[in-house]
Amino acid sequence: MPTSPDRQTQIDILVDHFKRPRHKGRLEEADASMPGGNPGCGDLVTMHVKVDPEGRVAAVRFEGEGCTISQAAASILADRINRTHPTLDEIADFPYEQMLDLLGREVVGFRERCATLALGTLKMAAKQIQIHRRLRAAGRTDEEIRELERALVNARAEPGLVFGQAAEQQRGVGGAER
Repeated sequence: MPTSPDRQTQIDILVDHFKRPRHKGRLEEADASMPGGNPGCGDLVTMHVKVDPEGRVAAVRFEGEGCTISQAAASILADRINRTHPTLDEIADFPYEQMLDLLGREVVGFRERCATLALGTLKMAAKQIQIHRRLRAAGRTDEEIRELERALVNARAEPGLVFGQAAEQQRGVGGAER
């Protein structure tokens, strides 16, 4: 049975991912580019996702600004997704509790929104891709799909987090450490 890293090791991992993020930057020809934000802290993360025809994530990258926890979590999540190539359904089913365990609950403390921002944003991107594919298969036009996607993106799906245009509008707002 694998043991969890000790508290100092968890801190070292978070700091390393913050200082040397993995998979950071835009993703050319992404199927979805979803911004997400934490207004309470000022964190902003955009997840870029490319999916293969079978519905497995081929690649994920992120861009963002904000506190150490939110940015390190985005890097750690992107690294994990790029190693495991889950399906869109598996992303939807990835528990927030597991993300907190992955980062270290003791280290994250009460900053759960910071720690789960990237996962919530990735889940919204996965939903957007699934909806787009279903609507396309149902014969919807590009304009109809864009309108429905805007409604999805601007909905508040997770308590305390915002996505889409609402996330973009919070850029530079809040007290995130930089």
